Amino acid sequence: MNVDLFDFDLPPERIALRPASPRDAARLLVVRGDGLDDRSVADLPDVLRAGDLLVFNDTRVIPAQLEGARGNARIGATLHKREGSRRWRAFVRNAKRLRDGDTIDFGAGVSATARDRADDGSWALDFAGDEPVELLLERAGRMPLPPYIAGKRAADARDADDYQTMFAAEPGAVAAPTAALHFTPALLERLAAAGVEHATLTLHVGAGTFLPVKAEDTADHKMHAEWGRIDQATADRLNAVRARGGRVIAVGTTSLRLIESAAGEDRIVRPFEGDTAIFITPGYRFRGVDGLMTNFHLPRSTLFMLVSALMGLERMQAAYAHAIERGYRFYSYGDGSLLLP
Repeated sequence: MNVDLFDFDLPPERIALRPASPRDAARLLVVRGDGLDDRSVADLPDVLRAGDLLVFNDTRVIPAQLEGARGNARIGATLHKREGSRRWRAFVRNAKRLRDGDTIDFGAGVSATARDRADDGSWALDFAGDEPVELLLERAGRMPLPPYIAGKRAADARDADDYQTMFAAEPGAVAAPTAALHFTPALLERLAAAGVEHATLTLHVGAGTFLPVKAEDTADHKMHAEWGRIDQATADRLNAVRARGGRVIAVGTTSLRLIESAAGEDRIVRPFEGDTAIFITPGYRFRGVDGLMTNFHLPRSTLFMLVSALMGLERMQAAYAHAIERGYRFYSYGDGSLLLP
């Protein structure tokens, strides 16, 4: 499909630079086959049905943004995928000053050697020493805010909490599964009281999620792979919910992409562990989910293509036009939508 079909104009003032407070005070646009409904995230217990299951991503964002030097050259690195116990693939700023075998000093006793430049321009960074890389990043790294926020303000101490979900347990993401940022323990209790269950899986979100689609046709776009895992117990729960007539609703496109990677043509979700580079565009037949809660996405992005595949392009164009007109806040720290085909 032509990528221009997924373009739209977004006023820059609609981009949220801070999350709602409290988290569940964010607005929620409910998109169904029969129309649009302006609600808030706190209304979820009234909007969902008893027997539904929400699926959250329990990945934890690591301080994956690094600033360093090779000699007199300043080098910036954003880690996006682990490739070994001490090796991370990274997008590098000022990469033209870097050669294979060069060492980058990130300060605080943290350094890495650049290896194996890929076709997409990324480098493999081999971190020196014996300490776990996660400890090195805690010393030298900072929270990797999305570029549309980082371009307007610097990351600060608030982001260390604001950019983690309440489910964050498995370190490895360089971007938050942002739909889950809206949830609080109190909201989860109210959902449970309403008969809405929840489960977790793990997908370590990579920085590739922010990369624009540069191809003119979706068929020519290559997704970056991300590592994920669904264990047997979780797969069994998802299948049991649907077998008894409940709905499996992914919270975030990351959860949805992993469930769809694990689901077969028979609509059964099976255990999964490994990389996925699934790219969902209109025409895709969903096999593992019945709905999606997600934030509002960038024009021409793979994520806007995904929601258009779930609900239909015209319906999502209308929903986004409604959201812009009604003052909804967009992107990672913005408001949410609940998409129910």
